Amino acid sequence: MHLLLMKPSPSPHAAPSRWDDGEVPEGDSVWQTAARLGDALVGGELTRCDLRVPKLATVDLAGEIVEAVQPRGKHLLTRFSNGWTLHSHMRMEGRWQVFEPGESWRGGPTHQIRAILGTKRRIAVGYRLPVLELLRTAQESRAVGHLGPDLLDPGWDDASADEAVRRIEREPRRTIGEALLDQRNLAGIGNIYKSELCFLTGVTPWTPVADVPDLPRLVDRAHRLLLANRDRPMRITTGETRPGRTMWVYGRKRDVCMRCGALVRAADQGALGEERVTYWCPRCQQGPSPSPTTWRPGRG
Repeated sequence: MHLLLMKPSPSPHAAPSRWDDGEVPEGDSVWQTAARLGDALVGGELTRCDLRVPKLATVDLAGEIVEAVQPRGKHLLTRFSNGWTLHSHMRMEGRWQVFEPGESWRGGPTHQIRAILGTKRRIAVGYRLPVLELLRTAQESRAVGHLGPDLLDPGWDDASADEAVRRIEREPRRTIGEALLDQRNLAGIGNIYKSELCFLTGVTPWTPVADVPDLPRLVDRAHRLLLANRDRPMRITTGETRPGRTMWVYGRKRDVCMRCGALVRAADQGALGEERVTYWCPRCQQGPSPSPTTWRPGRG
């Protein structure tokens, strides 16, 4: 094995992975990807390693054993027997695909491939990965140490929940929508769960943290929702599996609220360049909302 030394930059059978068009994957989708990669690679010796980013172009991990694929919030940590970890993050466009030997690769054109990890059993191909770096396993905190408690960590407990609440409360005037998306507060919530959790809490995503009733209950609900959806091929927050009825408000701006019948609204939320389309029911959710001139087009 030939390894370029560098200063690092700061399961049960898995269900199919789900991806959210135009959005960062939610923590449950990343967990599913980790489970699929783990099922394909863990315990196997790498027979192929091709990392197609300039800083890793000379790295060859062939001959190493894949020891674990660990999700951490929306990050993936693939650990090898030589004490190194491949850290990847998919953000909006990235995706890991797993193929059988000899199977045609599907996931994008060849020039979008950033990583290939293969064993005798399976081949994992990473497409459009914006973050790909190699770091010592003992120094993984350089990549993920800033994250808050992970909602899908098997060790999640009351102390984890208390810490997440404490971190959210550090900025009482921040909107709850932005606070929930901040992975430094708690790791795993994406735009879908942000909108759904605010609906279930009865507040708009623009409500200041200080005005949100019972933050501990909100955090507990976030944990339970992600855990319930972790192994499902379809994400459900309403308890219904019928098409078009799996979400309370997310993606429903041309439809009515399933609880009260009001038209669901949609508008962008977030700092310039980091805006995320956000959904809410103006009748079921109390609190501030953006001017109607900024609402996303659609019925209502």
